[in-house]
This record gives sequence, structure tokens and C-alpha cells, in this order.
Amino acid sequence: MNTMTTERPKQGDVVAHAAPAPAIMSDAAALLQIIDRASRDPNADIDKLERLMAMHAQAVGRDLERDFNNAMARAQSQMRKIAVDSANPQTRSKYASFAALDRAVRPHYSAEGIALTFDTGEAAPEFVRVICNVAKGGFSRAYHIDMPADGKGAKGGDVMTKTHATGSAVTYGRRYLLSMIFNLAVGQDDDGNAAGDTNGVISAEQVAELRKRLKAANADEARFCAYGKVEKLESIKASSYDRALAAIATKARSTAQ
Repeated sequence: MNTMTTERPKQGDVVAHAAPAPAIMSDAAALLQIIDRASRDPNADIDKLERLMAMHAQAVGRDLERDFNNAMARAQSQMRKIAVDSANPQTRSKYASFAALDRAVRPHYSAEGIALTFDTGEAAPEFVRVICNVAKGGFSRAYHIDMPADGKGAKGGDVMTKTHATGSAVTYGRRYLLSMIFNLAVGQDDDGNAAGDTNGVISAEQVAELRKRLKAANADEARFCAYGKVEKLESIKASSYDRALAAIATKARSTAQ
């Protein structure tokens, strides 16, 4: 019977090792090296150096925008259909309040380091421009919507003061912007926004997300399940997913303090 043996290298032998893969350098980092070398040259062309610095600023901006877009995509992938929780008696319609929208999406975008701030700007007479600045790191993107603030009701009559109308326009604008920015789906309650999930529990991707956040918060998975009165993460109902995220975020904050 043949026996395979592995010979050990002898003293003086040259042993080949696989070279590590070279690190991928971003355009911004490469330009920064060029600028550094050029700045050390006493005969450097100032105009050329300024153009290089402008190119570097543009490259940094592209990197920040790419990181922002990727973070938005990850956050949106975790957002599910949101159930209506309010009614408008004048129009006899139902809608999801700003509080319901915020409660459903804040844990997801906050986990990606995204922050939202609202403001108002100039608009046409009897309109209010509601602005939402969405930021991550050094990149931000502004969204806006112009809302009527004339105090008219659904039938065209005066139903509120100008002050009340302005506040109402801002409230509606914030709700509409939040829904538009994250492309949210709003509809009737389907047992906790299961969004077509046939067994009513969270998806495999959501289980992985909870597990990742528990690890980051240094929280014990078994204790977390016991706290939530479930046998395992996979048994958490879709209706409880946002509450589970919020509980982990609370744990992470208390651990950090």
C-alpha cells in the first residue's frame, strides 16, 4: 500500500508563500498620496495642486454619497408594511400617523447611522415648504414638499386659523416626507404588518439582524428570548420585530453608560 508523506522544508530551502492580496485604495486615498508628494516639492505648480485638491474633494464626496446610498438601501430592506392607526372623519379615510411611521422606521435608519432633521423654507403664498435633511457622516441629502396652509377644509370652507393651518401643514408634510424618503407601504393591519409573511413570524434576514445587534449590545440571546417570552428568535412574531429592535437598542444604550 502506498503511503503519502509530506516532506518538511530543509534548512536553506526557499519556501514560497502566497502573497497577500493588495489592499484596494479608493480614489480619494490615491489622490491624497499624490497631493502629499506634490506638497513636499518646493517647485510644485500651485495651480495643479489646487486642481488636485478639488479632485480629492470630489472623490471624498463620491465615497460619502456611496456609503449613504448603501446605508439607505440596508435600512429600507428591513422596513415592512405599516398599518393604519388613524382616521380622518372629514374625508372618511384612514392613514398611518407620523408616530406610527416613526416608530416603525427609526430603529432601522438609526442603526445605519442615519439622522433626520426637519425644517421649513420659503414657499408660495398660503403654502409651507417642509424640508427633511437626511444625513450620514459627512453627507446629507435634502427633501422637501410644499403643503397648503390656507386653513381650508375638504369642502373649501375656512375651518382653522392661519396658525393652526401652518402647524397642520407641517405635521402632514413630515408624515408625507417620511413615507416618501423610505418608500414606505401603508395599509390595513395584517396582524402586525406581516407584509405577506405566511406564518406570521420574522424572516431569516430579520433573525440574522437581531442576532447581530444582540452581539453588538453584548446581550445574551437566551435571556433576550426569555424576556420576550419566546422559545427562540425564529419564533418572534412579525408584529413584534420593531419592539425587539427597540429593546436591543435600549440594552445597548444602558451597556454603554
